[in-house]
Amino acid sequence: MATAALAMTVVAVQPAYGADLQDGLDNSTPSGNTDGRSIEASVGTPGQARISYSGNGIEGSGGLTGASTSWTPPACYYAPVYTPEEFQAYWEDLSRNFYQSGWPQEDKDLLRDNLEESYGEEGEYPNYNVERQGEGMFWQVVRNDAYPVEDQLACPYRTFFVEFGEAPPDVPGVVDIATLAELAYERVRVPDTEIELNPDGDQTVNLATWVWLDQAAFEPVSVTASLDDYGLWATTTATPTALTIEPGTSDARLHPASGECAVSSDGSIGEPYSRGRSGEEPPCGVTYLRATHATGSYGLTASLTWEISWEGSDGSGATLPSGVFETTHEITVREVQAIVR
Repeated sequence: MATAALAMTVVAVQPAYGADLQDGLDNSTPSGNTDGRSIEASVGTPGQARISYSGNGIEGSGGLTGASTSWTPPACYYAPVYTPEEFQAYWEDLSRNFYQSGWPQEDKDLLRDNLEESYGEEGEYPNYNVERQGEGMFWQVVRNDAYPVEDQLACPYRTFFVEFGEAPPDVPGVVDIATLAELAYERVRVPDTEIELNPDGDQTVNLATWVWLDQAAFEPVSVTASLDDYGLWATTTATPTALTIEPGTSDARLHPASGECAVSSDGSIGEPYSRGRSGEEPPCGVTYLRATHATGSYGLTASLTWEISWEGSDGSGATLPSGVFETTHEITVREVQAIVR
């Protein structure tokens, strides 16, 4: 492989290839688009990790990583990136541009010698293993650009060829089933925590406010990350387990007193109010004891906890840190002498 000095030279000449200044000719980047409501798998895109993602958890508005949990995804890892033909085309294109540049001939000769040593007829991977097209892929480091550069560089630059159906080398950071579970976790999206209230709109002093969630919108969601050609996959599932209510004032009584509304056996959280139940205490809700005309509205916060678990293609499995999503509703509480519901 090219030496560090040569790599620095090539990086300076060809910044468009996205090479890492300290890693040599490394243009791998994390796969997919994690913005908004979807994730686009990078399968079939040269220069990106060939990990596919599927499942009902790829569409939603809230990612489980970041502010909602202390867990963070891998800063770097090793994954399949190039087929032999793609790797050959990449190096031929890069070296051709470098040879046509104005850099010293000794640098061009050094690159040519290093490519010959690694990919020449007598190299470690003769002719870029093109004769083994369809039998395996070249693996390289993939970096998560959401991290500082020093974290991304925790995985040194290296290239190795792994045949389909065979296990990759035992190198720290190489994608395994547990890593796939983490990469799937990074891409899980859950619905917004939109609660329903009754009464709808302004609330009334000493009249219970019923709180519930739309059951259909809060079923478990999952994402599967797969190395299809290697038979490895992991499915990460997020399951809503509890809704926590914070009334935004001490002048309130929670139902239940802890403010934690558990998910029932049928998957529902809380119950919709129905006529004739005005004297009952709601299974999930709050009773405000003081009006807001002198204090301004109360910020009712609803926080939904999603527990995370995963299972892998080899029968393994474990849990990952839970994610919590919250929304705040500004509540106006009024006083009345007679209540009709």
